Amino acid sequence: MKTHNSSQLADRSVYLSIEGMTCASCAGRVEKALNKIPGVQDARVNLATESAVVLSDGSVDIDLLISAVSATGYRASVKQDRSVNKPRPRDGLTVVMSVLLSLPLLAPMLLEPFGTQVALPGWLQLGLATPVQFVLGARFYRAGWKALKAGAGNMDLLVALGTSAAYGLSVYQLTSRADGMAPHLYFEASAVVISLVLTGKWLEAWAKRQTVSAITALQALQPQVARVKRGKRELEIAIESVSVGDLVVVRPGERIAVDGTIADGRSHIDESMVTGESMPIAKQPGDKVTGGAINSEGLLVVHTDAVGAETLLAKMIRLIENAQLAKAPIQHLVDKVSAWFVPVVLIIALMTWLGWWLHGAAMETAIINAVSVLVIACPCALGLATPTALMAGTGIAARHGILIKNPEVLEIAHRITTVIFDKTGTLTQGKAYLVEAVPLGIDRERLLRLAASMQTGSEHPLAKVVLKASSELQIQTLPVDAVTALPGRGLSGRVDNLDLRLGNSRLMSELGIDLGALAERARPLELAGNTVSWLAMAVPQKRLLGMMAFVQT
Repeated sequence: MKTHNSSQLADRSVYLSIEGMTCASCAGRVEKALNKIPGVQDARVNLATESAVVLSDGSVDIDLLISAVSATGYRASVKQDRSVNKPRPRDGLTVVMSVLLSLPLLAPMLLEPFGTQVALPGWLQLGLATPVQFVLGARFYRAGWKALKAGAGNMDLLVALGTSAAYGLSVYQLTSRADGMAPHLYFEASAVVISLVLTGKWLEAWAKRQTVSAITALQALQPQVARVKRGKRELEIAIESVSVGDLVVVRPGERIAVDGTIADGRSHIDESMVTGESMPIAKQPGDKVTGGAINSEGLLVVHTDAVGAETLLAKMIRLIENAQLAKAPIQHLVDKVSAWFVPVVLIIALMTWLGWWLHGAAMETAIINAVSVLVIACPCALGLATPTALMAGTGIAARHGILIKNPEVLEIAHRITTVIFDKTGTLTQGKAYLVEAVPLGIDRERLLRLAASMQTGSEHPLAKVVLKASSELQIQTLPVDAVTALPGRGLSGRVDNLDLRLGNSRLMSELGIDLGALAERARPLELAGNTVSWLAMAVPQKRLLGMMAFVQT
């Protein structure tokens, strides 16, 4: 067994990956075993994510948790990064081979309604069904045997018993029939059930991979390295090595690696992943920044306030993880039912066999009816449907910027009649449009040509809007020289021998440019929530050339 550097849980919770669970009774058995360990205050096992979170008093040995899981017939390991366990895809080749071997067995049944009678020789049916039963379906025997050794049952046991009974009866019929009559064979039943369950497991794994994509996307926002100032040097180090108090250098276009406060520099920061604001926000020394946000145009030096699990992005990820690992109220009812499901199905199957046999039915008929009970119960989604639905709900919500703190809210969401939003910025679609282009002393086409030329190659959202508007009007841009970003204010550059400035009101104020009558035109636009940019000439004389207003949707 793998040992750990720290034998006891440093904090009050530990996240485990659980391998081998196939149904709700599996998850219930693991959960019950973990909750029996002294010091464990609460253990929650999620079948859909193949994960467990254990809350303890801090005195529980990690190896004891893993041993308890192993005793139930499953494998466990500690997830150091606390991320939701990413489901592994089932072997697609196994599914394809199983289907290809089962189709010939199923063909006579499919062709019969069309008047085509096809009967495969019994020995050919045996040859097709055997590899499906014992090679491709071996996983059901292994998992079922582990459950039996643990003194319990699971869905794999039902699959193994049901298909083995149908296969065994068919072999008996094939080898013992001596009257020359064609025997009744059920090889297609055993092979098709295994193929269907394998296909279902493969589709289930695919669906689970989609549900964790939101967390994967959030994790991808966290840079893996940071550029830290050490004296007069800048060193690139792993994000895990950054400490609170370090000065992190963030270049234009990079993601901010830590939560912190700007110590030096000005820029626009795209924080849409946190705030929902579609436009970058101007930042200056003393302003807070969030890890994962994108720095637009300025060089920043950020004083680190939080790293690792204490960053806002990490807390967002943990919020989704906890929601997916938690159980909705309905799940507790499902757990109670599923705990008795497998033994009840086995008892019903046994009673079915005895009932038919005691009432004079042939042994073949009694066995087939009992097998029907087992087969019908095999692909039971009782314990999987609820956690998978919770995963899908929280995952889809996260991809749309909605974080679910408690899965109970999903259960009662259908009763929502009114939704209240606290700020309009979270309701934008992240798109902007040019609504006003007012020239002063030049024509409108000249205004757009100069503004578009200044922003050629810029990745700023408003720059893209100006370039798109000029392109739609078939306005050709001019060569531009000496373009310089003015963090938090705008741009400077030379176009058509003019020394230009393009930016916000603050830049115009610094240049001492009088906005004149256009200020009155801009005021109602700004009050309506629009963004206003100004174009001015700085040399040889300071003169306003026009303004542009943008609306965000």
